[in-house]
This record gives sequence, structure tokens and C-alpha cells, in this order.
Amino acid sequence: MAFMKIKTRNIAAQIAAVGPRLKAVRIEKGASLAQVADLTGISSSTLSRLEAGLRRPTLELLLTLAQTYEVSLAELVPVPDAGQPRNRLRAVQLGDQIIVPLSRGGIGPQAFKHVIPASVPERLPELRVHEGYEWLYVLRGSLRVVLGPHDIVLPAGEAAEFDTRTPHWFGRVGDGDVEFLSLFGKQGERVHVRAAPARRHKSGTR
Repeated sequence: MAFMKIKTRNIAAQIAAVGPRLKAVRIEKGASLAQVADLTGISSSTLSRLEAGLRRPTLELLLTLAQTYEVSLAELVPVPDAGQPRNRLRAVQLGDQIIVPLSRGGIGPQAFKHVIPASVPERLPELRVHEGYEWLYVLRGSLRVVLGPHDIVLPAGEAAEFDTRTPHWFGRVGDGDVEFLSLFGKQGERVHVRAAPARRHKSGTR
């Protein structure tokens, strides 16, 4: 896929530009670090380190801030056009994932396509919590999802939804790339899906 051909040096430059952009958007909104901390639950020190480029941004942090500032993820993470000219897809790499925002604007639930390449090793879960609600749908491969005490594997064609205040983590497992869609919204913005049977992840496998 064309959007996976983003050069490493461009990705580093894009991540470096996130901090100044976060600060600029906050100032445009007329908010102080303390006010943003109260709204998001992200500490003032973490926000300050993000803006100064001293902390690497994660998708969860950026989604929370995009929702708070009512802007799109693409407005916080400046990236070049990718793919065919008529597609105008914009992709960004955050951690192990290549993420393509599918929504325009920052109001309401935001949709994303995620790709975790097969070259990424299976990881030990690092659970996170934040405000919001998330829906996942696996397009290809197997996605390991940890939700609180639950540790399951979703194969292609299965979906899950959860309150993001529940400690959670997801990553690739098995062979091949993993591709999935996500829909993230503020608390109360939900997409209801019928629960599908999912196999538990074997505790002996990372």
C-alpha cells in the first residue's frame, strides 16, 4: 500500500512537529495547561512535556486532545499526502502502528484505519485508560485485545466496543500484518455491535 512508504526521516520530523502544534492549538483555544488537564485528566506536567517535545505522543493522548480542542487528528500531526493523488490519504506512524485518519473535522466520533506490520514483534501489554468510547473491527490478521481482566484474540471479521476508562491495550499476534478499523468518541457516543465469540489468548504466548 502506498501510504506505508512514508520515509523514516519524514516520520521523525512529523512527530517533532506535534509538540509545537499542540501548544499552538491550545493557545488558539485560549486554554491554560491547568484547564486542559482538568478537562482531559492528563496531568499538567505531561501536557507540558508533550508540548516541549520531551515526551513522545501516543494515539490515546492525541485522540483525547483532538476531542478536547475539537480538531481532527491530522491537524495535530502534520503529515504529507500519501497514496494516489485522488485518494488524498494522510498517514502517521505512532509507536508500532501506521494510522490513517478517515474522518474530517474534530466534532463527533472519529474513524481511523490501523496497520500493525508483521515486522513488529508481539509485545507485553501496557494497559492505558482515558475518557471516551471505542469500537474496533478487524479487517485482516489477528488482534490481541486486553480489556481489564479479559485477554482475547479477535480474528478478521470480528468487532469489539468498550469504555476507554477500562484499562486496555491491543496489539498484533500470530503471523502477518494486522489491519483494523477504530471509531473513537467522547463518552456516550457509541456504536452498538453484537458480541461475537472470540478465543482467549494463551497466557504463555506474548
